[in-house]
Amino acid sequence: MIVAMTLPLAVSVLLGASASRLGRRLPPATAVRLLTAAMFVTALATGFVLAVAGVLVLAQIPLVAALGHYSAHALGSGLPVPIAAGCLAAVTVCGLLAAALRRAALGGRDLVLAAVACRRLGPAVGGLVVVDDEEPDAYTLPGLGGRVVVSTAMLRALPADERRVLLAHEAAHLARRHHLWVQAAELAAAANPLLRPATHAVRAAVERDADEVAATEVGDRVLAARALARAGLARAAARRAATPEVALAGAHAGVADRARALLAGPPPRRRMLAGVLAALMLAAGIAVLVTGLDTEARFEAAQSAYASSR
Repeated sequence: MIVAMTLPLAVSVLLGASASRLGRRLPPATAVRLLTAAMFVTALATGFVLAVAGVLVLAQIPLVAALGHYSAHALGSGLPVPIAAGCLAAVTVCGLLAAALRRAALGGRDLVLAAVACRRLGPAVGGLVVVDDEEPDAYTLPGLGGRVVVSTAMLRALPADERRVLLAHEAAHLARRHHLWVQAAELAAAANPLLRPATHAVRAAVERDADEVAATEVGDRVLAARALARAGLARAAARRAATPEVALAGAHAGVADRARALLAGPPPRRRMLAGVLAALMLAAGIAVLVTGLDTEARFEAAQSAYASSR
């Protein structure tokens, strides 16, 4: 049981350490989905084993055992979780749960703010809103009535063919619901801080995925890379202080790396790396199953011992 309980922690460390490399090597669409799913499964598994460790220790309190009608002595006999470790696990899982709930609340708030911003922008043609602004910028406001927002300065900075790339990139964020994948990754990282590096990998993969969609739509990867570089230079020249909090803007990712990825050609499928992520999720799931079954068996044995002593 101790191996099963420590396995999600090991998977968390491994995923956090390898996420950046996996995100670069996997096809962007696959990286977004698999990395986010792996983070979510691992966070849930880690929270479960920590909660079990805390419960197994707290359940040995005589008053709690009496209320549950089981033998505290039988439950604690041969327990693989030290008392101090169980208490630490209980405190940790409570803190992580609070952090996850806070992150979920912030994510909900951001979506509400995005919806409000969409209403204030008014009707849009094809979901596109052009704002009169001297700062070159383009971003998406997610939600059911999402918008692609682009400034007049950004439109002036790009020739017509590169504008098509920019608009296709931003529209891809809306069409593929990238904001939901990012929110899910951040929620998983809040519940398990060991996964924090994987959040950056998901954000980078989201941008690369939108780049691939745009390149496919215009049918020219060189043009897409050139538009990406020119838009990045326009933003840098303007020295924009920050983008809207609820936006998914291309400036957040490494423009040079994304341009090189476009020029390198369509990404290969990388079935082996996808299999590695699937294996990590499977290992975390098995750890939860083994821990749950063993814990259930311990409580059943403790209840039998309590019944025999009556």
